[in-house]
Amino acid sequence: MNIKELEKLKNEGAEHLPLLERRTFLRAGLAITGLFMGGTILSLTSVRNAESAIGAMPKSEKYPYKPHYSMVMRQNHCIDCQLCMEACVKTNHVPSYGYRTIILERTRNIGPGKQETIFMPVLCNQCNEPPCVRVCPTVATYKDKTTGIVMMENKKCIGCKTCMAACPYNARYFNEEVRAVDKCNFCIDTRLSKGMKDTACVEACPAKVRIFGDLSDPNSEVYKLVHQPETTVWVLRPETGALPNVFYMNA
Repeated sequence: MNIKELEKLKNEGAEHLPLLERRTFLRAGLAITGLFMGGTILSLTSVRNAESAIGAMPKSEKYPYKPHYSMVMRQNHCIDCQLCMEACVKTNHVPSYGYRTIILERTRNIGPGKQETIFMPVLCNQCNEPPCVRVCPTVATYKDKTTGIVMMENKKCIGCKTCMAACPYNARYFNEEVRAVDKCNFCIDTRLSKGMKDTACVEACPAKVRIFGDLSDPNSEVYKLVHQPETTVWVLRPETGALPNVFYMNA
């Protein structure tokens, strides 16, 4: 997605979204408040906040995964120091031509002779309905049944790159060394499985842009961030029906 398009925000309403998509976000306690940029960005707010304006919302259902790993990006905290990217490369042995997370940048005019630069971190969104999994002919890319993390099984990958074309977030690359597609997996093999609670990028960020945790746990920071009153969060590319587990907000 071209981040410069964010300047063209235009509310189009959300009443025509598929019922499954609306119900999925309700499971996260989030009410859909609008679609922007032709559906490229979906605006969400907490059910608690929405109830005060439009009445009672349907009761939330159980999360499909436990833990239900998610990440919240406090976008306006990002200073583009790229320490998150460096930590990811070191921890996950990412080659020089590859990436598991990137930072997009845009500059806009905010007044006479004044400009503002905004940074947006992007990575695999660990979608609830991942297009990459749907199109993979060998099931090399799959969704972990316990955590919901979208994984890669290198020995099954035939390098067709269909999953790369299907990814709405351009979050995959072909690793020449292992002859398979690679992507972010929330450091499940390099950190989480070893008892560490955060991903490498989260631990390295000095501005606390990235918050990682279990969205099904009301005591987790990610749950509190997306459910706090008067806070609006958003996801990218909702028109794909991918139902991402990476949320954005301004702190």
